[in-house]
Amino acid sequence: MNDTITVVGAIFSRGEQILACRRAPHKAAAGKWEFPGGKVEEDETPTAALARELREELSVEVTVGDLLVRETTPASGAAHSDGPAIDLACYWVSAAEMPAASADHDALVWVRREELDSLDWAAPDLPAVALLRGGASAGARR
Repeated sequence: MNDTITVVGAIFSRGEQILACRRAPHKAAAGKWEFPGGKVEEDETPTAALARELREELSVEVTVGDLLVRETTPASGAAHSDGPAIDLACYWVSAAEMPAASADHDALVWVRREELDSLDWAAPDLPAVALLRGGASAGARR
């Protein structure tokens, strides 16, 4: 793998439901499901980047909590790739108001943990999906 793109994702939970977002047609990986978030800019901490991205993308103010998982995967989702890698850190977040719309997504849905596998997830999000499906909760860390 050549370059690594550092990205952060948010885990919003509502009881046993998790927020999933489908990438809009004008975005790379259109139609894939992911956790909301985005790229970490130079000289920015992952938690500050996540708060900024959610403010820009979902128009919500959040408190960033514990790290759920951080893994690096090929951007293409292939087992071996000469392209860039995605270093995705997913954090639990809380907000006074839950997101209702997104600039980068054409659908936001609340999904029961046991139904997470029914969505076509972007490859970098799969480690977090597996942990959530297995019952991971805030305070659990991998």
